Amino acid sequence: MRRIAGVVLAVLLTGGVVAAVVAGQRGEDANTATTTVRMVIGSEKAGYFADPDVVEALAARNYTVEVETSGSWAMRELDLTGYDLAFPGSQAPAVELADRYKVRGTLPRPFYSPHVVMAHRNAAEVLAANGLATLDTEHRGTLKMAAYLDAGRDGRTWQQLDGTAPYGELRGTVFITCTNPESSNSGALYLAAASYVANGGRVVAGEDGLDRTEPLLRKLVTVQGAQQSSSDAVFRDFVSGAGNPLVWVYESQVASLLTDGQRPDDLVVLYPDTTVNSDHTVVPLTDAGKALAGLLSTDEELRRLAVRHGFRPQGDATGFPSATAYLKQELTGVRQAPVPTSAILREMALRARG
Repeated sequence: MRRIAGVVLAVLLTGGVVAAVVAGQRGEDANTATTTVRMVIGSEKAGYFADPDVVEALAARNYTVEVETSGSWAMRELDLTGYDLAFPGSQAPAVELADRYKVRGTLPRPFYSPHVVMAHRNAAEVLAANGLATLDTEHRGTLKMAAYLDAGRDGRTWQQLDGTAPYGELRGTVFITCTNPESSNSGALYLAAASYVANGGRVVAGEDGLDRTEPLLRKLVTVQGAQQSSSDAVFRDFVSGAGNPLVWVYESQVASLLTDGQRPDDLVVLYPDTTVNSDHTVVPLTDAGKALAGLLSTDEELRRLAVRHGFRPQGDATGFPSATAYLKQELTGVRQAPVPTSAILREMALRARG
């Protein structure tokens, strides 16, 4: 794969697309030694590293970053020789990469984001009227995962739910759109949350659990048809009004949208009562990568800018403001499901995709 600094490249990979995004070199002093750090990241963090304020903050600390995006699980298909760090969207693919590249020690996790469901208002109201959700405000509520999974298991349609008659767009099977779990972190973590509930509140840890949850997970995935490899694509489709009325996304994507000044009247954010946190985990491959990972974890300005892009800083629940009616500051009433090992998640995704 050819990589040319300063030029955006799109390279089709198995399970995903890698796009090169180069950020940097703003107002550098010619006499100041600047460290260039090459990294591959999950697409959900592209906006953060492309933010001019982030670029400027890094430059002030004598860093320039060259960024390429990839599906978190698709990173295992890349040759990361010559890179300084990898930054997938959760711990499981990071641990796998750390094992592959013999990275020792604790992997930094600068920030995290729970997964939520974006819903159009009419869909959220119908779910609430049928016991699949509750609404706290006109723009925020809770998805009852067990009830939703029962509907998925039965192949329930919108037409079978009370209250859909006025909404001609609510037709067909009730399902949540997610990304391809074989290549994308968010899709894999959708399966992690669903499998935990379907397995009686126990993390799937072996063949018995895989066999037990496979029929339901396959229904949840195959009903979607073709799946996107990028959470950014799923998010943008929803915001543009295209596609399914229920989508599984990072809370950070919604928060970033709101920070940009958008307040969609049609949007309801449903927090699953059982979900998974996406712990954005750094795999430092060089000393330069390790140093930058430390900055992302401890530097107050970089942490503040991460919050601007909707990420929750580790160790500071109050650092995530919720000044809108769409989001929760405290995740009260939201159960965090443990995530299976990367090997189990990979097998789960393969079975779900058929």
